[in-house]
Amino acid sequence: MKLAPWQYLFLPFNSGNFHDLFRPIWIGSLILLILLVILYNVRTRQLHTHPPYLELYEWLLWTGVITFGLILTYSLFVFDFIFLLITLGIGLVAFVWIRFVRFPPILAVYEQKLARQRYFSRLKFAHPESTIRTRTATPPRRRRRH
Repeated sequence: MKLAPWQYLFLPFNSGNFHDLFRPIWIGSLILLILLVILYNVRTRQLHTHPPYLELYEWLLWTGVITFGLILTYSLFVFDFIFLLITLGIGLVAFVWIRFVRFPPILAVYEQKLARQRYFSRLKFAHPESTIRTRTATPPRRRRRH
């Protein structure tokens, strides 16, 4: 029996109906989820002093956990294929929006702030007087008694 192309959207997502897509999609989701958690842990340890970057990686982590977790759930509990496509579409759009729309202005402002701090810290030590110790006031000398 031949199905119309839109009828595949309402078939259960399992290895019988989608034998060429089922295994690569759920294994790929599992691998991407594991890689995302590892990347988050590594990058947050490296950038622990930079709050905007931590926020970026947290947004990416939770988007990935939700997207790839739902795909694994759909594969395990045999949801219709349309749910998988909608979740993949929304998840990938969210990844692109987070990385290329939401955070670049925030990161640019933060980098300008860091550049300003570096400039002023260099400016502070640029004057020769800033490296010379100032004398503390010496206490008055006592007169010796004879």
